[in-house]
Amino acid sequence: MRTLREVLEKLVKGQISVDDAERLLKIFAVEEIGNLAKIDVGREFRKGMPEIILAEGKRPEDVMQIALAMLNEKGRAIVSRATTEEIHTIKKAASDAVFLQVNDKVGLMVMKRKDFEVKRTGGKVCVLTAGTSDIPVAEEARVIAEEMGCEVITAYDVGVAGIHRLFPPLKEIIEKDVDVIVVVAGREGALPSVVAGMIDVPIVAVPTSIGYGLGEKGVSALMAMLQACPLGLAVVNIDGGVAAGAVAALIANRVAKFKKPRN
Repeated sequence: MRTLREVLEKLVKGQISVDDAERLLKIFAVEEIGNLAKIDVGREFRKGMPEIILAEGKRPEDVMQIALAMLNEKGRAIVSRATTEEIHTIKKAASDAVFLQVNDKVGLMVMKRKDFEVKRTGGKVCVLTAGTSDIPVAEEARVIAEEMGCEVITAYDVGVAGIHRLFPPLKEIIEKDVDVIVVVAGREGALPSVVAGMIDVPIVAVPTSIGYGLGEKGVSALMAMLQACPLGLAVVNIDGGVAAGAVAALIANRVAKFKKPRN
């Protein structure tokens, strides 16, 4: 069960007892793991998104303990910005009963018990990148949106340096009735503005730290996106692929909720 609504629906239908419902609702509480971390194990019930463990700045052993505790509690653990050493430490500690999905380019790891299934929501997200250097950040957004139940289509390296490459994916976005688009771009950050000016779908723009000289490390891209002229475009922080994927999935999942026929 993923949401408070599902708990209440099962209670009303008599599929669970009052005691079972009370136990499930208590999952909203914060779980403390030793003196290392307080894990919000109820986040997915409350917010519709899983807890994501940021590995950056933590010792490999600490990341491993937190991830295994989350896996044991929820059946899934997602780790972002993990180093090669942290990934190796987690892999070594994981049992054969755990499915591992690792994206080495961005240090993103998804651990699941083999009986864990992501419930498909019907939400549709598209992820676009301006260049191939932007793909690692885009992959963060893709994985998070998929782990939140969305169908995700991607089109990479479709930036303004060869604008003709953009038109086939825009056609697919319209044909598939995509709910929200994540657009990832570095350097001058022009692609989100172009897309926002051509299509009636909400845009989540992600500046990346690709670029050099004046306005390097994503500063120019961030400023350009914040100054974008077309409406319907929101911006996350530099290299914020996880944040963009979460926002996009929340939008898409809410759209999907109201697309479903009501009884």
